[in-house]
Amino acid sequence: MATAIVLTEADAGTVQILDTATQDLVLLATQGFERNLTEHFHRVNASSKTSCGIALKNGNRTFIDFDVPESEDLDGSLRMHVEAGYLFAQSTPLITRSGKPIGMVSTHWRERHQPSDSEALLRSADRELRFLDLLARQAADLIEQKRIEVEREQLLAREQAARAEADRANRIKDEFLAVLSHELRSPLNPILGWSKLLQSGKLDATKTQQALKTIERNAHLQSELIEDLLDVSRILQGKLNLNVSSINLVSIIQAAMETVRLAAEAKSIKVEASLAPDVGLVWGDSTRLQQVIWNLLSNAVKFTDVGGQVNIRLEYQEAHAYITVSDTGQGIAPEFLPYLFDYFRQADAATTRKFGGLGLGLAIVRHLVELHGGAVGVESLGIDMGATFTVRLPLMPIQATVNQNDQSSDSSSDLNGIQVLVVDDEPDSREFVAFVLEQAGANVMTATTADEALTTLIHSKPDVLLSDIGMPKVDGYMLMQQVRALPPEQGGQIPAIALTAYAGDFNQQQALRAGFQQHVSKPVEPEVLVRAITSLLNHKGR
Repeated sequence: MATAIVLTEADAGTVQILDTATQDLVLLATQGFERNLTEHFHRVNASSKTSCGIALKNGNRTFIDFDVPESEDLDGSLRMHVEAGYLFAQSTPLITRSGKPIGMVSTHWRERHQPSDSEALLRSADRELRFLDLLARQAADLIEQKRIEVEREQLLAREQAARAEADRANRIKDEFLAVLSHELRSPLNPILGWSKLLQSGKLDATKTQQALKTIERNAHLQSELIEDLLDVSRILQGKLNLNVSSINLVSIIQAAMETVRLAAEAKSIKVEASLAPDVGLVWGDSTRLQQVIWNLLSNAVKFTDVGGQVNIRLEYQEAHAYITVSDTGQGIAPEFLPYLFDYFRQADAATTRKFGGLGLGLAIVRHLVELHGGAVGVESLGIDMGATFTVRLPLMPIQATVNQNDQSSDSSSDLNGIQVLVVDDEPDSREFVAFVLEQAGANVMTATTADEALTTLIHSKPDVLLSDIGMPKVDGYMLMQQVRALPPEQGGQIPAIALTAYAGDFNQQQALRAGFQQHVSKPVEPEVLVRAITSLLNHKGR
């Protein structure tokens, strides 16, 4: 710019860069202008009547006389130049070697020039203008080179950031897979170990009870881990659905408290509740909301030392219910708080870590709460300072009424006189289910294949059918389709439950489409299985 001013014997000059996004000229450098003028012309577009605006529009060097009374001056640009003492200017586009405009170099004069003078200038200053063109090309080359360097640096920075993010994601994945392997294998050791000791017949009554309780506890633990993995899979695929109804949060909280009672007693942890009785109803999935509260209570007990305390409080404010779970446990480091509800993140994933788990529970909690239109947050003053989790859920309008009688179900678990056909190719599972149902009073028939099941169904006329899905040759879906093709007098309308380890929402929908009325996932608690049968038969009887 300074060279252009000297070369053209001008009084002021500017260099502008083309903003490719807006196609405006943006002031890059200036010499000789007052501040108010540079601020006004910080950004110029092709509609401006200045020399740079006209040159941008035409793509050629432009000379302009600002002090021409008959000139159109809609934006006041000409007047501002005259008032600042500049009467004449030229603007030369900066063109790259590829022919792309990237900016403008302009020079301004205070002396007055008549049109004839301008023509004389064009004739007599040909050498200076050629130098100005050369200068413009050099400036364009330098600007283009700098722009390429900046873009290269930005691209490199983005690549480095993306690589760092990928490395971080891979590290988190590797840590999670290592933890997953450990957490899934750990319960197997006591299960298999105590099972062999039980088979040896050398355990006394006390040790036998200890073995059974240990096996049950670790089997439940592994089931919970698998259920968490399935929940995350459903969430990530957008397939986690809610079975909604009106819910009393007090009963949900009390049920969740009961599930953690033994774990708390084992560590002498006092769990205290303050539940406002007049909190209204919420519209949601009772099972999922109990899962949320259980998860928060379970974490509180897990991360609280022996003799500590856990508090849960239910209250309401305006149109929302607030559930607060606080503990006196190990607390949360401030730097980890922003990541607490992320999937696959744990504050300590090392092999020396003190606490187990997959790091999925709180991520599932957040998603479930948000599905209910609520929010969850956490506060902690730091390590060894405890933590407080707060769940906010929208309350149902006071005017909403619910027929509780319609929602209640027969709690009877008596299967006396009920004939049940159990179909499963896996002997252990088949014998377990048969034993559970016989203990509840049912008369049980079993089949190992679909053909055997159809024969038994036609000749024995059972009251209900329980079938596995994953079976060789003819699976449970195909069996159910064959059953529904039978006439009613041969069992074509028999109530049927799919009892299977295929536990996804897709599998549930597939079972219903095949003709099953219910889908129960393995492993199943005996009382849940019995309740499913009684519920199905009661529904049929209505």
